[in-house]
Amino acid sequence: AIASADNIRITPSLRSKKGWAWTKNPITFDQWSVECVFKVTGRGRIGADGLAVWYTTQKSQEGTVYGSTDMWNGLGVFMDSFDNDGQHNNPYVMAMVNDGTKQYDHQSDGSQQQIGGCMRDFRNKPYPVRVKVEYYNRILTVFINTGLTNNKDDFELCLRQENVDLPKGGYFGISAATGGLADDHDVLAFLTHSLHDGDQLAAKTQVSEQERQKYENEFDTYYKELEKNKQDFNQAHPDKVRQDYEGEFDNQGERELRMIFEGQNSIHHAVKELRKTLDELLGRQEMVLTRVSQLSTGGAVQAPQGGAQQQMGGGGGVPMLDTIKRHEVDRVMNNQNDLMQSAREMRQLLNDIQNRANVIQQNMGQGGGAAGGGGGGGLPQHTQQAISELQEHMKYVRQDVVNLVNRPQSAGGVACPPPLAVSCITPTLFFVSIIAQFVLLIAYMVYRSNKEAQAKKFY
Repeated sequence: AIASADNIRITPSLRSKKGWAWTKNPITFDQWSVECVFKVTGRGRIGADGLAVWYTTQKSQEGTVYGSTDMWNGLGVFMDSFDNDGQHNNPYVMAMVNDGTKQYDHQSDGSQQQIGGCMRDFRNKPYPVRVKVEYYNRILTVFINTGLTNNKDDFELCLRQENVDLPKGGYFGISAATGGLADDHDVLAFLTHSLHDGDQLAAKTQVSEQERQKYENEFDTYYKELEKNKQDFNQAHPDKVRQDYEGEFDNQGERELRMIFEGQNSIHHAVKELRKTLDELLGRQEMVLTRVSQLSTGGAVQAPQGGAQQQMGGGGGVPMLDTIKRHEVDRVMNNQNDLMQSAREMRQLLNDIQNRANVIQQNMGQGGGAAGGGGGGGLPQHTQQAISELQEHMKYVRQDVVNLVNRPQSAGGVACPPPLAVSCITPTLFFVSIIAQFVLLIAYMVYRSNKEAQAKKFY
C-alpha cells in the first residue's frame, strides 16, 4: 500500500497488483462497528478485481483473495467489481465467514459461500463510498453509502445475518487486487468503535462511594494548598499581584436595571414622536374646519355692484345673485371626505397612543419597583407631564371629532344648482324624420335596380 497525507492507495491502476494494510494490535472488545471510506476509480466501464475489509485472528499476507491469503479464520466483506461467473451481477457487495477450512470459489465469485450481499455500484462515484459493518449480539449487519450524495449518513441496508459467531481478539485489515483490468483502490478513512450494552457500561463506569469520597478529599486538599500558595506568593511579591477586576464589571441586577432604563427611554422618544404627529393632525383638522366654515357661510354671494345696477335699471326686478357652482360643490364634498378620513386616522392613532401609554405605565411601574424603594417606584415627572398633555390633546381631538360628526345640516346651506335647460326634439318630429329616411332609402334602391336592368339590355 502507498500511504499519503489524504489517503492510502491500496493498489494503483496497474495490472496484476496487490496491496494490504492491517492494524498493529488486536481489539480488546467483543462487539464492534467499523466504517470504511474508500474510492474505486478507473477508466473503463468494467473494473477489477475488488477490495476487501477483513476481521481475522491473524494478520494475513499477500494472497489470492482480493490481495490477501485464502482460508482465513474470521470475516471478510468483499466489494467485487469483476464478473467472473458471467452472471452480470457485478459490482457486488458480500460477506463471507470462514473458520480456516474453506477455500474461496473464484469461478462463482463466492455466491454459494456468502451469508448475504447486495448488488451496488461503487465505482467512479462523485463522493466517497462508505461501508459500515456492525457486529452486536451475534448479529452481523452491513450498510452501504454508494457516494451519490454528499450526505455522510445516507446509508442503506445491504445485509443482516443473525447467529454469526466470530472469534475474539482479532485484527482489522484492508486489501485490494487488480487483474487484467485495473482500478485505483484508495482508502480515505477506517473508523473503529466498540459497542456495549447500556446497563453494563453504566455498571463499569459507576464509582463507589468510598472512591468518590477519596476524590473529593483530594480535591479539597489540593484547593487549600493552592490558595495558601497564592497568599504566600502575594505576600512575597506584592509588586506582581494582579488586581481584582471583578468590581469593575456590572452584576446581573445592574445590567437588568440599565436595560429597563434604556427601554423606558426608547418608549419616551416614541411618545414624543406620537405627540408631534398628533400636533400635525390637529393643525390639519383646524385648517379643514376653517375651510368648511368659510364655504358654508359664503355659499350665496352677491354679484358685483355694477351688474346689479344694470339688472335693476333694465328690468326693475330682483337683483341677480351668483349661486354656488358645481365645482364648488365637488370641492366641498371632497373636503368633507378628507375630513372624515382624517377623523378615522386620528381615532386609530388615539387608540394606539392609549395602548402605548398603558404599556409605558406598566413597564415603568415595574422598572420603578425593580430600581428600589428610594424613589417610591412612581413615574418620572417629565413622563407624567407628557402623558397628561397627551390626555388633554386627546380630549380636544375627541370633542372636535364629535362636534364635526354631530354637526346638523343648516337649512340655508349649500343648495344644488338647478338643472340646465336643454332643448330636445318632439316625438312627432323624431318619427317623421325616421319615416323620411326609410322613404329615401327605398327610392334609392328602386332607382339603382332600374339602372342595373337597363344596363343588362345592352349585353
